[in-house]
Amino acid sequence: MDSFLKNKVVVVTGASSGIGKALADQALAAGARVAVCARNRDKLVAAFGQHDNLLAVAADVSVEASCAAFVAQVEQKWGGVDILVNNAGLSMRAMFAELDLKVLKELMDINFWGTVYMTKYALPSIIRNKGTVAGISSIAGYRGLPARTGYSASKFAMQGFLESLRTELLHSGVNVMWASPGFTASNIRNVALGADGGTQKETPLDEAKLMSAEACARIIFKGIESRKRSVIMTTQGKATVWLNKLFPGWMDKKVFSHFAAEPGSPLKK
Repeated sequence: MDSFLKNKVVVVTGASSGIGKALADQALAAGARVAVCARNRDKLVAAFGQHDNLLAVAADVSVEASCAAFVAQVEQKWGGVDILVNNAGLSMRAMFAELDLKVLKELMDINFWGTVYMTKYALPSIIRNKGTVAGISSIAGYRGLPARTGYSASKFAMQGFLESLRTELLHSGVNVMWASPGFTASNIRNVALGADGGTQKETPLDEAKLMSAEACARIIFKGIESRKRSVIMTTQGKATVWLNKLFPGWMDKKVFSHFAAEPGSPLKK
């Protein structure tokens, strides 16, 4: 992986923690020139410190102009983009019947539109460089999850967008890929939104038992290097995707039971 990433310009959104930070750390260690963004630049600086090959920018991917300005800074500094990883994302946990619709809109703005905006502005140089557009999706992009309507919708939308784009660019030399990590240790559940838009603060999962963000990042870069179409991680994730295709009605019941058993689950029989 080191030789593959060396001197590449890698852009990672939502990089102040979790998978995004792990991706940026590994790219820097491999000799890439790395541009990272998050809404809070202080968190980025605290996460990475100073590095000659790092460009840290405060950017909100839900705002088109912010994405355009971020990509412009990358191109001004390094001339273009080789790999764009659309990682910025937000989750939720609430029943749709009780949900303030602003929550669903915020998830779509960040998870889906953030990917669209960043890809739109980075794409010309990625085409020139025959590079990669990647999106960090989820098993929720294959199987709708209860109490995660906005999250599932945003990941389905991301995957549909990327699949369409991949087909458009079939003969361009550009690779388009999405990765579905399954349950990975990160703070996405701690900052997941509740019914009223406030953060739930506590994760319902035992984070120590989940795949690490570092292991997840290595798999993502391996997929990019191999120019994969998609990467589904964990045995549970792969089983969920395939069983949902074969036995969708049975999976409705299994998925309901699984999420109803979470601590503090809003699901009731």
